[in-house]
Amino acid sequence: MSDKNALIQPDRGQKATAIHLVDKDGLEAFLKDRTPAQRATLEAQKFAADGYTHAVFPDGEGWAVAAGVANAASLSSWCMARLADVLPGGTYRRAGGEPGAAMLGWITGQYRFDRYKSEAADDAPRILLTGEPRAIDATIAEAEAIELVRDLVNTPAEDMGPGQLEAEAEALGKAFGAQVRITRGDLLEREFPMVQMVGRAAGRAHAPRMIELEWGDAKNPRLAIIGKGVCFDSGGLDIKPSSAMLLMKKDMGGAAHALALARLVMGAQLPVRLHLLVPAVENAVAGNAFRPGDVLKSRAGISVEVGNTDAEGRLVLADALTRAGEGADGKLPDLVIDFATLTGAARVALGPDLPALFAREDATAQALLDGGAAADDPCWRLPLFDGYREMLKSDIADINNAGTGGFAGAITAALFMDRFLPKGVDWAHFDTFAWRPAAKPGRPKGGDALGLRAAWHMLQRRYAKG
Repeated sequence: MSDKNALIQPDRGQKATAIHLVDKDGLEAFLKDRTPAQRATLEAQKFAADGYTHAVFPDGEGWAVAAGVANAASLSSWCMARLADVLPGGTYRRAGGEPGAAMLGWITGQYRFDRYKSEAADDAPRILLTGEPRAIDATIAEAEAIELVRDLVNTPAEDMGPGQLEAEAEALGKAFGAQVRITRGDLLEREFPMVQMVGRAAGRAHAPRMIELEWGDAKNPRLAIIGKGVCFDSGGLDIKPSSAMLLMKKDMGGAAHALALARLVMGAQLPVRLHLLVPAVENAVAGNAFRPGDVLKSRAGISVEVGNTDAEGRLVLADALTRAGEGADGKLPDLVIDFATLTGAARVALGPDLPALFAREDATAQALLDGGAAADDPCWRLPLFDGYREMLKSDIADINNAGTGGFAGAITAALFMDRFLPKGVDWAHFDTFAWRPAAKPGRPKGGDALGLRAAWHMLQRRYAKG
């Protein structure tokens, strides 16, 4: 993959191929300004300014590009992404305007996951110029965060187990001067008993652990970011069918989002006291696997009956939420955000592109929705409906981890987690897919960040410097 710092560069008048972005309303005027030879070339390619289409035409001694967009006056993050994938290597400039938000898709459109390819694609970089150099660093930071999620999720479970997630956190800690704490073994069993129970059947190389990172001035508001780190989910003794297990390398997608968001927070020096938590496990099948019907202890002291071992993500997240809710130095968290590839029910309800958003506070939910709309990273709010709490009742324990009746699976999962965070703490939960089953411009098939930029844009506004 090309160096992202080289893909967007300040426009200093260097030689570049022009890209004309044209929408339906502006097509007639655009063609009128072209020479007869240029119009004939465009007509021969049947250019009609449809979205994500383009045509090339002669321009002096060289050539130029006409590309269709929905609205040339208001560009999305993705409207130039296909161009970055299909145009020849070289340097380009938007004619008559700046690329603005489209710089992000220009970078992510050139993403390749080629770790396991014996012959990696030798793509020449496509460089885009901008007259807004102050926007370059922030755009690159977001692109790098997106591509971090993609890299982590795309990596198979054998090479992306709990130990590798720990290494990623350690690398972040080293890069930004953060403190990293890893809890494992007997101490994990005492401090995070549900994390240990879910992960205990895995082999030694993939032993469970709780990963915590703290960064920033303790005087600042505490921000907890939590990510589900189930590095592979067999379903446990309630084993998944092979078709459902095929993509379970992505079940640590929540952890990937959390690590990427923490990187954005620290890289921007956001004035917060960051607390990152990643419960990292593999939900494996072995003689010591936890069982349906077992009653588990939790960090919160709440007893949990296991209704289904394939509802393991909420168990490890519950211990993480409890830890986050304890705060430090007498200060509770100002905000807790978690990301998890938690339920198939959310995908049935909203499909692969819309993360389900749950939030205790209406203002926080709206701020996240607004952040998603501004960043072309939409999400959709579902309710923490109190009437469904009864679905989690247990005859022998305080709560069951699997709702009865088969209804409202995403909501009951969120309600289960809500039980483990102190009342009054502002909390938002993303039930995200972290995967694209089909490619879109700037968003290839495979692991992807869904909800990450919505959260990041909200956090920037909430904790704006000055």
